[in-house]
Amino acid sequence: MAKCRVFAIDDNLKEIVADGLYGKHLFGASVSVAVVKFVAEKGSDLPAKSHSHGEEASLQLVGACSVFESADSQQSDYESIMASGDALIIPAGALHYGSNRFGPEGVSMRLNVVTPARKEYGPEDSTPYYPLKSRAD
Repeated sequence: MAKCRVFAIDDNLKEIVADGLYGKHLFGASVSVAVVKFVAEKGSDLPAKSHSHGEEASLQLVGACSVFESADSQQSDYESIMASGDALIIPAGALHYGSNRFGPEGVSMRLNVVTPARKEYGPEDSTPYYPLKSRAD
């Protein structure tokens, strides 16, 4: 029988980009949970590239962000603004990317829940994948 697992939000985060981006993830049978924490020192220069996956619920824990839904070349990208405490549902398959704004503590942090699970994150104990605009993959 499966057991419940506790997922501490701001504990044991893996460094993805030095002084800029930290994260971790956890998988269930059909869902993945990830925390992404941007730190203002280097995190303000780390935009995400446009990507898509299953349906995503995102909760802004600290700071703020804008999530942009990619449009075609005839329209501007649609912006959803998230303040601390706001949640957003991103439809499955929607091309999207984000931009952070930092709170007084110099942090922008979100909890993302995606179904089906995002296996591209890699094994749970590894440094998670994050779709940075500067990545070639």
